[in-house]
Amino acid sequence: MKIETIAIHSGNHPDESTGAVVSPINLATTFERDADGSYPKGYKYSRTNNPNRASLEQCVAELEGGSCAAAFSSGSAAAMALFQALSAGDHVIVPDDMYHGIANMLRGMFAQWNLQHTFVNMQDMQALEDAFQSNTKLVLIETPSNPMMKVTDIKAISDITHNHHAIVACDNTFATPILQSPFSFGADLVFHATTKYLNGHSDVIGGIVVAKHDDDFFKRIRDIQQVGGAVPAPFDCFLTLRGIRTLAIRMNVHCANAMAVAEFLSNHSSVEKVHYPGLITHPNHALASKQMKQFGGMLSFQIKGDAARAFEVASKVKLFTRATSLGGVESLIEHRASIEGPHTTTPQNLLRLSIGLEHIDDIIADLEQALS
Repeated sequence: MKIETIAIHSGNHPDESTGAVVSPINLATTFERDADGSYPKGYKYSRTNNPNRASLEQCVAELEGGSCAAAFSSGSAAAMALFQALSAGDHVIVPDDMYHGIANMLRGMFAQWNLQHTFVNMQDMQALEDAFQSNTKLVLIETPSNPMMKVTDIKAISDITHNHHAIVACDNTFATPILQSPFSFGADLVFHATTKYLNGHSDVIGGIVVAKHDDDFFKRIRDIQQVGGAVPAPFDCFLTLRGIRTLAIRMNVHCANAMAVAEFLSNHSSVEKVHYPGLITHPNHALASKQMKQFGGMLSFQIKGDAARAFEVASKVKLFTRATSLGGVESLIEHRASIEGPHTTTPQNLLRLSIGLEHIDDIIADLEQALS
């Protein structure tokens, strides 16, 4: 089946007892055992498994072309499980411009657990090669990156990493499986903040890890999910699956709107630079064209001026909402450096945009009046 069809039908089955065309929400925390002590329906306790969570995991695994998935209560919990599946003394390589929340997780919590890390420019293959150590077990990539929209060569990094007998995990949150298939380029694991585009309505927090193969490393991730219990509620899984049903059509509009905004901003006299891989001026445009079907709904741009000027522009928007997060139907604007804290490398004059599904004329008109 095509990915648009998978998004609608995977993990959703008419209810056997009522014939309802939408799978019901199973709020039960525990499930009945047979007289012999077995669980004939496959469920015993909702921390370890739940029908709604199983449906979500099945759907996202099929969308990504993986064999299995583990859903979590947030994208950060999903990333944390990747690191928890390693051992004290192991070494990971991560992007130098990665999402600040995961970077701070490594600097703080996991440094105390003696999980070593190295930040690397993932556009520099020699720098990546030089960063490997005898104890390197995992390379994490994020493409396009947040918020600088750098595009990482998944195949090149996977080839180098596998030569060192390590694992590649790709954050596919910005691109979604509609636009990019990391497994086809050699990644071993894919993870998402399902909070963003997969849910798509800014009303559910969640995360998921998808494995290409149900191997020993993924079994450790599954154990962390079930024993640790950082799992999404059944209703959260239901809402995320409902969002996924329209993912393909939503991404088409997100991408079309973002391209139009990027072109508008790149020709505006108040804008210094636009970061969007769909523009031919983007340094990774050729790679993005090869690796992605479209270029996504996220972009960032730098104002001519300083942080005060960026805040001034953000203060004048009327349609956009000044807020963190991304991937919802509404357009958001944010000054990222002020969110990321003291370790930020994001330019102070940069604003990040999550382009929504409003009419493109209204989106551009709002930016025009704010810039002027």
